Amino acid sequence: MSPIRVAIVGCGRISDLHALGYRDIEDARIVAVCDTDRRRAQTQARVWGVERVYTDYRQVLDDPQVDLVELLVPHDLHASMTVAACRAGKHVSVQKPMAHTAAEADQMIAAAREAGVVLRVYENFVFYPPHVQAKAMLEAGEIGEPQMIRLHVSTGKSKTGWKVPLSAWAWRFDQKRCGGGPLVFDHGYHLFSLAYHLMGPVERVVAWIDRSPVMPTKYLDAPSVMMFQFKAPRRYGVMDFAHTPEMMMDSLYYNDDDRVEVIGERGIIFVNRCTAKTVDLPPLMLFRDGKTTAIPVERVEWHDSFVDCTRHLIEVLRHGGQPVLDGPTGKAVLQFTLAAQISAREGREVRPDEVD
Repeated sequence: MSPIRVAIVGCGRISDLHALGYRDIEDARIVAVCDTDRRRAQTQARVWGVERVYTDYRQVLDDPQVDLVELLVPHDLHASMTVAACRAGKHVSVQKPMAHTAAEADQMIAAAREAGVVLRVYENFVFYPPHVQAKAMLEAGEIGEPQMIRLHVSTGKSKTGWKVPLSAWAWRFDQKRCGGGPLVFDHGYHLFSLAYHLMGPVERVVAWIDRSPVMPTKYLDAPSVMMFQFKAPRRYGVMDFAHTPEMMMDSLYYNDDDRVEVIGERGIIFVNRCTAKTVDLPPLMLFRDGKTTAIPVERVEWHDSFVDCTRHLIEVLRHGGQPVLDGPTGKAVLQFTLAAQISAREGREVRPDEVD
């Protein structure tokens, strides 16, 4: 069976992590790259050993040697480029957040269904090995019936982290392009996805989103707090974001402190790291029967989640089944995310199912 032929569309910093999942495997390979900046596309093509370089997305869709497109582009392009790819008969892996609105998500889902192709939202946090192990522990009843999830994000600084140029951040401060704030809507989609993945669909959301200046006329959407009730009985969650630029972190990537606690009737599961290392604790811990125990996890680097996320889709395309974040699930997470935005803006409780 011939390998799945992939085009990477958007050759910014994050594309290096997306490419990891295609290394040293026979089932898929990158055959084309596309970026409006030809020099950047050519650079990545040389690194990945790819011959075909495009600067126009339509060239990718016209290429019969492309089976799957990975869309690593600003959020305002997700819906239109996904619909176009589906209509061209390509499978689509689109970066998070899925779209700006639930109506756009519906268009994307419909286009994939009508074309008979696979659509999935690229959400690596649910594939981060400590999160995967935490999910398995929940399903095995290690802490009994879960009642509460707490998710935390802080910004920070690092001597070893990525140096992200201002140009890469600029569009994230543009409401029309990003669709929401850089923390709660953009990075936050990871946390909303993880909460949904671990605890299930959400019934209602209340949120407060403040602002922190980072440069003249530019603000981060923090400090912020979201509270939510899941549809499962007696199950709740809290998510918070803090802008702490002077907090030193150990990171190879973005300087983000991401931590999770899941509290059940018998114990607590702690995930103490993800993108960066902050608290000096094991990556995964279990508190139960009066004792705290480190739970071994073989792979704990953030890039491991990208490898597993990519290879999961390859497995689906090879052998069938549904991606973990298929179109309908991606839409539900998007509605969860948007509900927080609406709640903070309008000062009311919002039900994600009613967000359009």
